[in-house]
Amino acid sequence: MEGLQQVTSLDELIRWGGYLILFAIVFAETGLFFGFLLPGDSLLITAGLVAASGKLGFGEVNLTMITAAILGDSTGYFIGKALGRKLFEREDSLIFRREYLQRTQTFYDRHGGKTIFFARFVPIIRSFATTVAGIAGMAYLRFITFSVSGAITWIVSLTSLGYFLGSQFPELDTYINLIISITVGAIILSIIFKLIRAKIELQRAKSAKLPNPD
Repeated sequence: MEGLQQVTSLDELIRWGGYLILFAIVFAETGLFFGFLLPGDSLLITAGLVAASGKLGFGEVNLTMITAAILGDSTGYFIGKALGRKLFEREDSLIFRREYLQRTQTFYDRHGGKTIFFARFVPIIRSFATTVAGIAGMAYLRFITFSVSGAITWIVSLTSLGYFLGSQFPELDTYINLIISITVGAIILSIIFKLIRAKIELQRAKSAKLPNPD
């Protein structure tokens, strides 16, 4: 707690909690149902920009998020393995969309195990792909192979893009706090917007199920 009390600027907050925040967001997006609310791609690019400014280490950023993605994948996989097809019967909620699970199942039927790799680059699908793999009974060794290779490719490619931009345009360092603030604001607004939309869709679905009065 002493470290947190000493945080007096955004720079210090990034240094103090940056890796933990990156880990938590990537883990949630890849392993938990509500992960589809989080804009992972923009986060990775921003993390690369922050690393280029020297506020975080580039290697540490990648290692943190790759670890989070792999652990998140395995969490989603074992959730799917434990709950099985019952998930397809679960009612929609603010943090769970059966439509997204079904869409991911279609993607999985088309691409098989490679879904775990390709889904990294497809928002929403990547939040449900690992669960579908668990439901389908995909062998864990095969699963983790795609998981590791996909995590490394996805994360390193996008953080490298951010790092490259930050290195080629060092003047961005002047605006890095603004960029981070905008990114955080965009994440929060995105979550709020998606939750509101989910609530509206739930209300519409419930209304559609009500019998029409004679």
